[in-house]
Amino acid sequence: MAYRRHRPSRRQAGPPSARSRWFLGAGALAAGTVLVVAVALSASRSNGSQPGGSDVAFSSASPSAGPSLSPSPGVSFSDVPESSPSSAPPSTQPIAAVPIVPVEDYRGTVLSVDAQRVAAVLRGSDPRWTHLELVSNEADPILQALSSTPAAAGKRLITAASAAMLMADLAAHRDRLAFLRADEVGPGVRAMGWRASALFGVHRLKDLSRWSLTAELAAPATGPYDPATTWTLFAGGDLGLDRSYAFVVTKQGKGMDYPFDGGTARVAGLVCCSPFGWKVPTIVSTGHRGAMRDLISSADLALANMEESAPDHFTFHRHGTVFTGDPGLLAGIARAGIDVASVASTHIGDGGRNGILQTMASMWKYGITPFGAGVNLAAARKPAVFEEGGVKVAILGYDGISYRAYGATATTIGDSPLDANSFKADIQAARAAGANVVIVFPHWGIEYTRGPSPLQQRLGHLMIDDGADLVIGNHPHWAQAMEVYKGKPIWYSLGNFTFDQSWSEPTLEGITLELTFRGGTLVQAWMNPHILIRAVQPNLMAIEGDGQRVLKPIYAASRSLLPW
Repeated sequence: MAYRRHRPSRRQAGPPSARSRWFLGAGALAAGTVLVVAVALSASRSNGSQPGGSDVAFSSASPSAGPSLSPSPGVSFSDVPESSPSSAPPSTQPIAAVPIVPVEDYRGTVLSVDAQRVAAVLRGSDPRWTHLELVSNEADPILQALSSTPAAAGKRLITAASAAMLMADLAAHRDRLAFLRADEVGPGVRAMGWRASALFGVHRLKDLSRWSLTAELAAPATGPYDPATTWTLFAGGDLGLDRSYAFVVTKQGKGMDYPFDGGTARVAGLVCCSPFGWKVPTIVSTGHRGAMRDLISSADLALANMEESAPDHFTFHRHGTVFTGDPGLLAGIARAGIDVASVASTHIGDGGRNGILQTMASMWKYGITPFGAGVNLAAARKPAVFEEGGVKVAILGYDGISYRAYGATATTIGDSPLDANSFKADIQAARAAGANVVIVFPHWGIEYTRGPSPLQQRLGHLMIDDGADLVIGNHPHWAQAMEVYKGKPIWYSLGNFTFDQSWSEPTLEGITLELTFRGGTLVQAWMNPHILIRAVQPNLMAIEGDGQRVLKPIYAASRSLLPW
């Protein structure tokens, strides 16, 4: 079993340590009390009073599904990646064998296609796609690479003037299969594999010579697309250590690796009822043990939220809402491949203020970089910083829930309060220090809602306005809506990862993110749905099947927040 090490260029204050990660060779299946955030918003930032208590109202408009001979108006998740050339390159550019990639709309559920599937689309017999769409000035060579011609494609072929227009088109016409050159793929579409090989995601090919689908096209002005230079980020939600987590791992003897040994699962049905009156799912394992561990450990950088404290003197709690976990259990989280975790969270102070520092020290001991708390406010506001794919990545954490009880001050230990002026200064400082990618990881929102609340949304927008590249939130214990604001993604909550809440289906479900970057540019963003067995072990759910139990509510809550 091979080891891999991360060497962050600068980390949260604490003892430096080499980070060993387990890499599993086995391939994983690619899937797939109410508290309101309270923050200090200065008058200069707010331009008026704070938002009211009503949640965002969502529209129910649905996109057109009919074919069109011209691109539909609209915008994609993001424009063409900054490093990409124009779709109409100057004639002086040499012709080269350029890798091309099958893509569909962002909500797509198909993971891989082959030549037979393309042929079925052009015959009009494919069960999902009715048309093939290509960029107009690249259509002939791409069709040739697909063993077809414009004449053979006939009315099944639709062309777009540019890659950006094609991606916008797919958002409005979900019945179209498309192909793009790899250097023009953006996160507003889902890139699929070709013959079960992929150029994006944690299981992507690193050697381009192994990619079998190329077309004779103008070479990218910035050089050939090289998947070996891309990097991936895994992001998960709330981690547990106490209560059911400790009970299953220690009292039941499952072992500290058990929570991350999950494979795949489905919901066999719902039964009534939990003590809170909710129906709860009957969960059936469908095999592929270790798929979740492989997903985490295969990412270049893996991020999650440390929901609970792990002080040196801990007490096991079978029930209740005070958590003091055994710091030794952090070893299992580290072995799963989690590299970095926010400690700016609801229960991080349950073991006392000194317990916050003890938790962080134990995380360092096992090779997990903590951020979002510290010996004082200045330390708590420092980002975790890593070098990935030749770029500097800074991650900032803030607590908008328990900061009144556990928040750091200039002279006291605590976590970093979610304050608009603070995160503006911190984002700008990270940029000034050379960060190419800035991620904000807030603890916020209203529990057990699909969200976002108006305040959540306003803060998320401010983070992007202040220079963040993406925002990944947690705390509500449900997977919440996602939004694209000014071309930048916001995930308001990923839901529970290993935090135990077994009394409803939504609290037993969540998503993890599988993000692919090319340098400092996000080029793919996949949401992998999961469900918790024994309330502590996340198992992946097939995105074309039961994974829709998780994804559909997210998309429904996101109707007015996405550009499609």
